[in-house]
Amino acid sequence: MEIMEILQDAFKYPLDNIQALVVYVILGIIAAIALGGTLVGIAFGVSSKNIFTAGIVGIIGFVISFIILLLISGYELDITQYGIRRSMESPRIDFVRQVTNGVKLFIVQFVYFLVPTIITYVLGLFLKNWILYIIALVLFIVFALAAFMAQCRLAKTEDLSSALEINEAINDISRVGLVKIISLVAILIVIFAVLILIVGIIATQRGIIGSIGQILAGIVQVYMVFVMARATGLLYSDV
Repeated sequence: MEIMEILQDAFKYPLDNIQALVVYVILGIIAAIALGGTLVGIAFGVSSKNIFTAGIVGIIGFVISFIILLLISGYELDITQYGIRRSMESPRIDFVRQVTNGVKLFIVQFVYFLVPTIITYVLGLFLKNWILYIIALVLFIVFALAAFMAQCRLAKTEDLSSALEINEAINDISRVGLVKIISLVAILIVIFAVLILIVGIIATQRGIIGSIGQILAGIVQVYMVFVMARATGLLYSDV
């Protein structure tokens, strides 16, 4: 698909799947409440000098929040997967599978950013000048793009081993097209920045307008996540 086709489809997709958008918003609210409750519980435990209570509340709240965030990550992968299939369907909650896929995505992202970190550290034992910084920058850019492709591989196959095939993920960059990837991401960043700026200006106003702006900010953030996940899938659909 051409970039303009991807953009048109991606920006239309959330509006055609309001139910999925609402589900995602609810998940986000639950995660925020769980995290907020955790912080309040920890603060209360510390203030009352009950470290044990603070620790228990902190652990439970963190686990709940983390599981919900994994569910959200798995949900985003499903949006990407439907984009790869070029399906207009919207994801449904599949708790076990989506949390499992969220764990897989966490592992993939960890590995793809751990590798250049280790290489840079080893090179740092021998190189101490600007050459190291240039090499490190190139490594992190390459692996960031590879991680982007690995996320698509995971969404397509739900297979962790496939996503961790670093050589294949790097090869996918050329298959999709480096210029195409960078161009799409750059356009999305500019559009998102403009939307955030507009909503941010509204949210800083006082009274009802400011409240409306804050609500819009949350809606726009969720909308952008949907657009990005959909665009990512469509971008990879030609591979």
